[in-house]
Amino acid sequence: MVDEVLDEARAAMDKAVKALKKEMTKVRTGRASTSLLDDVRVDYYGVPTPLSQVATLSAPEPRLITVQPWEKNLIPEIEKAIFKADLGLTPSSDGQLIRLPVPALTEERRRDMVKIIKRMSEEAKVSVRNARRDANDTLKMLEKEKELTEDDLKRSEKDVQQLTDEFVAAIDAVVQKKESEVMEV
Repeated sequence: MVDEVLDEARAAMDKAVKALKKEMTKVRTGRASTSLLDDVRVDYYGVPTPLSQVATLSAPEPRLITVQPWEKNLIPEIEKAIFKADLGLTPSSDGQLIRLPVPALTEERRRDMVKIIKRMSEEAKVSVRNARRDANDTLKMLEKEKELTEDDLKRSEKDVQQLTDEFVAAIDAVVQKKESEVMEV
């Protein structure tokens, strides 16, 4: 019974960390990354389609992303979609390939990005704490229904706290890594 509660808590906490990592890919560092374009949707014959499904994306240089459309007639639509996504990137094309120069981040912009990263990490930590609270509530309910002894409850709560500390440390590690990427000049 206790193992099920711990497994559920672990799954919820793991989900929070994975969501944080996914969100972090969208935070722009000074380096070009095709993940910046993950949310860009192109009007492909009337259907909003992810950019990665209508073109080949690559980052051949640290400050450049290239978009190679599979159909040349999509170039204007792709450029329009990139402008609409408001990423701070200006596409330029030669009729074959779209180039997206990634401007270097100013010191002020880097600090803003760090604030955004800290906010994201706090949201992830709140999710982890909510999972801890839910697990502890379930354990207390089991104790109230006499399915757990008081000693087992204390031991289980300690395990849940240990799990929480583990995932908070994982979140801190993800944030630390991203912060150093953002602040790298």
